[in-house]
Amino acid sequence: MPHNDRDLKSRPDPDALLALAEQGRRGKLTVFLGAAPGVGKTFAMLTRARRLKEEGGDIVIGLVETHGRGETAALLEGLEVLPRRQVLHNGRTLHEFDLDAALARRPRVILVDELAHTNFGESRHPKRYQDIEELVDAGIDVWTALNIQHLESLSDVVAHIAGVPVRERVPDTVLNRADDVLLVDLPPAELIERLKEGKVYLPDNAKRAADRFFRLGNLTALRELALRRTADRVDDQMVDYLRQNAIEGPWGAAERLLVCIGPDPLSEKVVRTASRLASGLNADWLVVSVERAEAESSGAMRQLDETFRLAEQLGAETRRIIGNDFVEEILKLARREHATQIVIGTRRHYFPLRLFRRSLPDALAARAAGIAIHLVTDGSAPAVKPAARRSSALPDGWGRGVAIAAGTAVAATALGLLIEQFVVLQNISLLFLLAVLVSATYAGYVAAIAAALISVLAYNFCFIEPVGTFTVAEPHEVFALFVFLAAAMLAGGLASRIREQAKTARRRAAATQALYDFSRKLSGTANAEDVLWAAVTQIHATLRRNAALLLPEDGDVRLMAAWPPDTELGLTDTMAGRWAFEKKEAAGNGTGTLPNSPFQFRPLMSPHGVVGVFGFLQEDKPLEINEERALAAILDQTAIAVDRARLSREILDQAAQLEGEKFLAALLSSISHDLRTPLATITGAVTSLRQLGERMSEESRDDLLKSIEEESGRLTRFVANLLDMTRIEAGTVNAKRDWVDVADVVHSAVERARKYFPGRVFETSIAPDLPLIRGDSVLLGQVIFNLLDNADRFGGDEPVSVYGRREEDEIVLSVTDLGKGIAPADLDHVFDKFFRKGKPDGRSLGTGLGLSISKGFVEAMDGRIKAESPAMKRRGTRISMRFPVAETGITEKERG
Repeated sequence: MPHNDRDLKSRPDPDALLALAEQGRRGKLTVFLGAAPGVGKTFAMLTRARRLKEEGGDIVIGLVETHGRGETAALLEGLEVLPRRQVLHNGRTLHEFDLDAALARRPRVILVDELAHTNFGESRHPKRYQDIEELVDAGIDVWTALNIQHLESLSDVVAHIAGVPVRERVPDTVLNRADDVLLVDLPPAELIERLKEGKVYLPDNAKRAADRFFRLGNLTALRELALRRTADRVDDQMVDYLRQNAIEGPWGAAERLLVCIGPDPLSEKVVRTASRLASGLNADWLVVSVERAEAESSGAMRQLDETFRLAEQLGAETRRIIGNDFVEEILKLARREHATQIVIGTRRHYFPLRLFRRSLPDALAARAAGIAIHLVTDGSAPAVKPAARRSSALPDGWGRGVAIAAGTAVAATALGLLIEQFVVLQNISLLFLLAVLVSATYAGYVAAIAAALISVLAYNFCFIEPVGTFTVAEPHEVFALFVFLAAAMLAGGLASRIREQAKTARRRAAATQALYDFSRKLSGTANAEDVLWAAVTQIHATLRRNAALLLPEDGDVRLMAAWPPDTELGLTDTMAGRWAFEKKEAAGNGTGTLPNSPFQFRPLMSPHGVVGVFGFLQEDKPLEINEERALAAILDQTAIAVDRARLSREILDQAAQLEGEKFLAALLSSISHDLRTPLATITGAVTSLRQLGERMSEESRDDLLKSIEEESGRLTRFVANLLDMTRIEAGTVNAKRDWVDVADVVHSAVERARKYFPGRVFETSIAPDLPLIRGDSVLLGQVIFNLLDNADRFGGDEPVSVYGRREEDEIVLSVTDLGKGIAPADLDHVFDKFFRKGKPDGRSLGTGLGLSISKGFVEAMDGRIKAESPAMKRRGTRISMRFPVAETGITEKERG
């Protein structure tokens, strides 16, 4: 039934309902938010806890800091308090929150004070908010307290307001994921009065706090921040409620911010400002960096990586782009991502630069039609001069470059003086231009500039009249000198840029080739074990660090491959790997979980979820940006390969399961037919004998008894076939290795068949003096009888022939009928289990096991069996068996 627009609008938002369902599986986080210490957050939290305790609630104090406040400490009486964990830090014994004890106690609600606290000692997490996240994930409700100054996005604003840096910070996403945020407010004047009365800090600490932090202006600004953040939180909750309940409202169009950063300190402020702007607008935001093809310095790339990590902590999506036209790349991405605002940092440029150089924000504003530009200025350092920036930005190895420049200039001077001894040239300056190009090629831009300056001085001193001085006599020489300097610097700059681009291209080509070789290796590998070893060796070769891969097994993760092979993981390493697998996030060294492990573990994510965990030895040595990119590409390919191997394994298991189900269906079909028919005949005959036995003639009774005997024999053969097939499938058919007279076995099987099938003519033709074979006479007899039974069913009315002869070192036995024969397409399937061909009337005969059992018995005696059709006169079927002749002869006495 079609739905109109009104029906669609009346439906709840699926994303909102999904978020609501996700909250139902976790514990609830309640944050008591305050503008500053001393406003009463802990007091309010304990008051509420006592009220819940009086109502019979299961509530525990995990950790509460009273800071010597008597009225706060009094509220702890009567509440269950978990013992703290003792840790040694810098020679002092500290008492920390015991996370494992809280998880073992598992209360309904637990109080853990000071959300922004940094843990000490051998803690699983470096920050307390990570302990609280683990408690919430375990289904425990947590109450905690936080000052507004500790929010990551506001730390720079607070530092500017209060004049002191904020060292302990909490990502904004923690507060955004909180189920309830309770604002504990106190007017600044009352808070200062409490501080003077000693209700916030001890007297000595209170005096220092009043002088530095607890000033009326600071507290008022912090209070405003807390009120605004709480109001934004209430606004978000209202929007979620409206969406979950399909209530229409005047919602504005969604905003999306594109934040541009670079390898400079201002980018950190840009990210924090964008975070606050996105939070206020309830908008998604994307942080992007456009990088040139030539490589940046290691320091610049490290600064950029730190800024990206900050953006990810604040909840942004990050992306890197390679390109030379920054404006074009930024606008192209903005239009592709439907960005409504671009946030970018800008500095104050001095007068000469404003004339000759257009800033990136100005260029964006000129071309960004329909997109708002939000500029973030650097208020902390506005007066940095360009010359000072250049002097502090000399690239690494500039001393070597200057030395090379001086050497090439001296070599050019010496060569020029030598040439002038023989020939006077007017364009001797080309030698110095060559020196500049050589310097730029081998040492970079700094060497090119140095070579140009030194070459100008050397050319002036040695070759321009008056020689031996730096004086230029002729005006045209002055002009030529300046033109040479400009040309040398331009050519040197171009050569230097080409050199850097070539180095970057070679490095990227090597990385691309390595990834290509690795992907080819994985594409030809279907075995999961081969994939793992290929991955660890490739990662070890790329990072030159110990590598390990862990896969899930029996509900845990186990080390499956490592390089070097003697790499071992300790208990802390294994716990970090387990955490990375279960939580789908990085753990270990350099992360927020179990940082004491020397390894860092990362989950292998595939489209079907986490397929394993990769770990590499970090030991506080972070990866460089190129290593990080190469590692990410290798891990992505490894995850896909492991997932592919797992899927291949599952496909094989499913195929085996389907084959088993097919086997079961055929078995049930066969049983239903081959049991029901003889049982119905036997039941009918027995019923007739009981009810009409005395009134029936002797001939009729004999016919009924004969039918009972025949159908009973049929059931016996059917059950025997099932048992034989079970033995073959289980691999328990142990053929004897006795001396067997083939002629005797054939005659016995034919006589047995004549009793079972009296209306059939059987002809035998066995060559005289056939040698004995090694085998099992019982199994061989059963095989021949099964073949005769099959010939009786499908051989028509013609006789069935049994032949036996010797061909070289083999004895050949064959059973031939002159029936309809077997279609060529069915010859490859006649020995399959439950393969049956029906009569023209559609009735199916037999169980379809006789030939399959015969094949199993023949192979158990080291023989071969084969079906041929037509056999003769363009009809019929011949099934032949071949057995090897025994090498040791038998005497007549043994034969007898």
